[in-house]
Amino acid sequence: METLNYRFENGRVPLAVATQLVGVVSSGNLEVLIESALLGGACEIGITTAARGFGTTWQAVMEDFQQRWQLRDARISINDMGATPAVVSLRLDQAVESVNGSAAP
Repeated sequence: METLNYRFENGRVPLAVATQLVGVVSSGNLEVLIESALLGGACEIGITTAARGFGTTWQAVMEDFQQRWQLRDARISINDMGATPAVVSLRLDQAVESVNGSAAP
């Protein structure tokens, strides 16, 4: 297992709901937990993955996600068992849409 952590400063969009779980590890090989947290306007993303050596890919997907959503005071935990980048992006979008009720701006 590999653990990756990312922090994005100066987000603009707070979460409307405190906590939401989207997906399960056995369905698409990925689950995402998104929750409100007092992070001084930042968004923190922690990833636990069975697919070792893909840090560059994960970073690109996380940067794209944060660029689209601009979350603030949000903590995201991802448990991955080998999902593709497209599935990761889909699950992340589903998580935000489930707490904020809208598609990406």
